[in-house]
Amino acid sequence: QVQLVEAGGGLVQAGGSLSLSCAASGRTFSGYAMAWFRQAPGKEREFVATIRCCGGSTYRADFVEGRCTISRDNAKNMVYLQMNSLKPEDTAVYYCAAKFRNPLNYTDYAGYDYWGQGTQVTVSS
Repeated sequence: QVQLVEAGGGLVQAGGSLSLSCAASGRTFSGYAMAWFRQAPGKEREFVATIRCCGGSTYRADFVEGRCTISRDNAKNMVYLQMNSLKPEDTAVYYCAAKFRNPLNYTDYAGYDYWGQGTQVTVSS
């Protein structure tokens, strides 16, 4: 089992930066692919970024446009999402997700087995 707890959300002005963290517990944390998703009111949960287990490859959604960086520290059981140049449309609840080894489709939320409760990110204009 993997338990996930997100932190770091809050209110930020457009153009600002925010760093989210995901604290994970579980003896096989290093063997899990990790990902960030987000969900705005009235919209479906959408993929933001992922980092694979074992090899460390990363992938980002097109809308990120280079503004987000995902990273992990297996020794600390932590996953991070650094977000820069934030826009009002980035406002959403951001979720951390995990899948043992790697999911078949990194962008599909249904492929992940474990989820945190989310952290609210609000970007003002």
